Amino acid sequence: QVQLVESGGGLVQPGGSLRLSCVASGFTFSRYVMNWYRQAPGKERELVAAITSAGGTNYGDSVKGRFTISRDNAKNTVYLQMNSLKPEDTAVYYCNALSVGLTRTYDYWGQGTQVTVSS
Repeated sequence: QVQLVESGGGLVQPGGSLRLSCVASGFTFSRYVMNWYRQAPGKERELVAAITSAGGTNYGDSVKGRFTISRDNAKNTVYLQMNSLKPEDTAVYYCNALSVGLTRTYDYWGQGTQVTVSS
């Protein structure tokens, strides 16, 4: 049974920091690209950050220089360190695991964790 369980969300003031965690189970974590997405009310879901199985990273333009994605394959966990948070970072953040095979794509999602940036 595949599970992705996010944690670490909450309410933070502008300029503050949060670290999100996503613990995976039920699949071979180290072989998957791990992504963080977010969705704000009334907006489409957007890719925030991605990390490949080899550790390469990619970031959305709006979070470059402020957010850092990392992974610990021994703990089956992916992290998102969010610094210098802005009100526009307010959203539900989702963990995603992706593997594109020759004949099938494996695409798993967590339930999401709310991040609210407000004074």
